[in-house]
Amino acid sequence: MRDARWRTTGRALMRVLAVWAVSSLTMLALAGLLPEFQLQADIGDSVTKTAFTAAWGAGAFGLLSALVWPVLVRALLVVPALVLGALVFFLNGSLLLIALRLIPDGRGAADPETAVVVAAVMSAVASATSTALAVRDDDAYRRRFSRLADRRRRRRGTQGTADGGRGGPPGTVFIQLDGVGHDVLRNAAADGLMPTVGRWLAGETGHRLMPWHTDWSSQTGASQLAILHGSNHDVPAFRWYEKETGTVMVSSRPASALELQRRAIARTRDGGLLTVDGASRGNLFGGGADQLALVLSMAARRGKGRRSRAGYFAYFSDPANAVRTALSFVAEVGREIGQSTRARLRKETPRIKRGGLYPFIRAFATVVERDVVVAAVIGDMFAGRTAVYADLVAYDEVAHHSGPHSRDARKVLERLDRSLALIAKVAEQAPRTYRIVLLSDHGQSPGETFAGKYGLTLKDLVRAGCGLPVPRRAQRSRSGSEARDAVRTALHRPVAGEAEHPAKPSDPVVLASGNLGLLSFPDIEGRASREQIDLRHPALLGTLAGHPGVGFLLVRSEEHGSVVLGGGHEIPVSELVDGEGPLAVFGTGAADAVRRTDTFPHVADVMINSMYEPCTGNVHAFEEQIGSHGGLGGEQSRPFLLWPAGLTDPLEAAGTRGVLRGAEAVHRVLACWLREASGPQVPLSPDAVSAPSSQVSRPSADEAVPGALG
Repeated sequence: MRDARWRTTGRALMRVLAVWAVSSLTMLALAGLLPEFQLQADIGDSVTKTAFTAAWGAGAFGLLSALVWPVLVRALLVVPALVLGALVFFLNGSLLLIALRLIPDGRGAADPETAVVVAAVMSAVASATSTALAVRDDDAYRRRFSRLADRRRRRRGTQGTADGGRGGPPGTVFIQLDGVGHDVLRNAAADGLMPTVGRWLAGETGHRLMPWHTDWSSQTGASQLAILHGSNHDVPAFRWYEKETGTVMVSSRPASALELQRRAIARTRDGGLLTVDGASRGNLFGGGADQLALVLSMAARRGKGRRSRAGYFAYFSDPANAVRTALSFVAEVGREIGQSTRARLRKETPRIKRGGLYPFIRAFATVVERDVVVAAVIGDMFAGRTAVYADLVAYDEVAHHSGPHSRDARKVLERLDRSLALIAKVAEQAPRTYRIVLLSDHGQSPGETFAGKYGLTLKDLVRAGCGLPVPRRAQRSRSGSEARDAVRTALHRPVAGEAEHPAKPSDPVVLASGNLGLLSFPDIEGRASREQIDLRHPALLGTLAGHPGVGFLLVRSEEHGSVVLGGGHEIPVSELVDGEGPLAVFGTGAADAVRRTDTFPHVADVMINSMYEPCTGNVHAFEEQIGSHGGLGGEQSRPFLLWPAGLTDPLEAAGTRGVLRGAEAVHRVLACWLREASGPQVPLSPDAVSAPSSQVSRPSADEAVPGALG
């Protein structure tokens, strides 16, 4: 507590010194521009002496303004407004004249008219500087939102909750730290990088931490769809090819996200986790919430107020928000340029190119999206909403390009902890009690890229196995950065990536999702069998299974059913056992994860999981990423769940034993916790399930960021 007070005092002192310095420079500039304003003796002064005079005058003017101005304004409240408006300038000028008289040796002088101009300019500059510095003060930011929320409640004549105060049912805020693995979070808290999480884990709030295990597809699309909507059936990867329509589905593409959400609702016959007074912020999917901002699936819908960009417009319509975020955005771009330059000069490995637009994409993910989402969550809490689910993607984006254990990624965790601290402080002032649940959708596994390690991409390897020409120079595989697609969506630009309809149906379609590869043959109806592939390309499966960068393959056999190939083994899926054969290094649960994916209607003809080194934790991504996720292997499959005391144990809530496995199990846990506080969620009626997707989840007119009030 004492350290916190010292930090607060130190920040306030630094702001005062900065405003003083800027005011002094402004006074020096005005003395040079205005003939009737001087800061030197008649015989002239040295530069040092003149600077000292300006500092003295600026300090005296600032002190008088702070002490005398409030008294003058209170005394003049009886004066008519128009008269007071004119008096302000003259009173401000009078304070400047007094400040100049306080300068030693009478070096400061100005006529009354010039004093009015100088005082007005200096007041404006000091105010702008103070505002710019305060916008990065989280305490000031929180107090501002609290005042705005109180103002809204007074206008509405309500306390923001149905029960009218903090004595009713608690609300729940789910914060998803995208890509943060269980071990990464635990180590960051132990090392002091995340003091807020550290305090929670130390028992101050009774929070508990446990890992959970993802499905084979360890990525946001599959995990978050199941967490919010209860099902990720038939989501084999981040991107996959659907033969019946000739379409490449991409989880971060708005149209695909909307379709996946529709399929999940139809399967579960439930609107989602957030159907009762819920808010979805910064997510791929809506979760059945009425309050939506920056929800990717909304970007595919038409109509006023239904696009995900509405959250950005609402946030930046507030000038204070714009200043706060713009300053941090510029700083983050500079930080990325400096960090990538240092990595290049030090010849750090593994390393990928981070030039072009990437510094701006990183700044968008780590600053713009974070600030908008946190502001929305704060607004939701002050509005007293029952359930809020928000995704913070900052760590995931930086870890892809810098590595999950890099200094760059650790710095992002430090800044994310500040956001968590801010949300925790808001919970203390909100009109209802809030339980804060922290979780992640997957982790990240480090390692050099497949192309960097072996000199060719997965697509090159497939073409070589098919006897097709391979480029002499290996090409880079496009990174599947979710932040890149979010930027394009926010700017209302088409999401770039694989063509939805491949131009040559005879060519194999090769797609990458982190260290998981998918191979499909468009001209073979249905799921191609091993025998069909061998007949066409006798060397292909052997080339893939025998490559040192490939861990195992999943392919359907007409004779034995689906089989797993790798390491010289061929094992029917029905006979897979954890810790044996091709899956020996992938840990418990790998066999069940592969078996489940094998049942999906849109599983690829050949599913390819990269190698995994247990001693280093490394995998080789088929994309241009040195921190990756999407398949099996290491930390990517071990996200975390952190919950406060008083909630039912997750294993009991999920109805399982030993390990919380699969994102659908996490959905059952979160739904159980919401039912404990607010009663059961409301499932959709059969008519709603069959209704057009635009009618399934209806955003209200209050879709704007709730914190951006006034």
